[in-house]
Amino acid sequence: MQVFEACIFDLDGVIVDTAVYHFKAWKRLANELGFNFTEAQNEKLKGISRVKSLELILEWGGIEKSADEQQVLATRKNEWYVDMIHHMTPEEILPGTKELLDNLRAAGIKTALGSASKNATVILEKVGILPLFDALVDGNTVSASKPDPEVFLKGAEALGISPAKCIVFEDAIAGVQAAKAAGMKVVGIGEQDVLGEADLVVSSLEQIDMQTLTNLYSK
Repeated sequence: MQVFEACIFDLDGVIVDTAVYHFKAWKRLANELGFNFTEAQNEKLKGISRVKSLELILEWGGIEKSADEQQVLATRKNEWYVDMIHHMTPEEILPGTKELLDNLRAAGIKTALGSASKNATVILEKVGILPLFDALVDGNTVSASKPDPEVFLKGAEALGISPAKCIVFEDAIAGVQAAKAAGMKVVGIGEQDVLGEADLVVSSLEQIDMQTLTNLYSK
């Protein structure tokens, strides 16, 4: 039987749910610019970079800003967001996450983070699971946004594991597509009708155990 050797996790919506903090920060920025920002719009920002997110928000608000002005706005939003995530606690880890990470480590399976977030290290430190990752690949080390596979390929490279022996955990369509483009198996965390391109879709990491992953990889 074939055996997988590594698992690569997205951050937001898989390990923790920081969407609420992104939403609050983006909404505050939009309101200061004179327009509203909805939760439905926030959902459309899943898995994409801060710069691209700002471009979309300005477009929705019908506002044009120069590149320098956009940089100032993106920095301001991030300062608000970082202030909020510095108050995160271990209680904010999504159900089943720590148990799965512990089980993977006990089984000798390597783990990496593959996220567009530039604040991943801070978040993992605050929720107390940074030591459970063998490698971190985030928005500070990649240049291409998902669905480009760069973040996952760099994760496999950092672990010294072939992409074909990796399983990815993702909650966004772009992330699922990135994992598939990297030649990896992917578990979607969310709704089947949204993440149907994934090899397996579950509503929570609580539904994942070592046997499930072994069966998935062997298909």
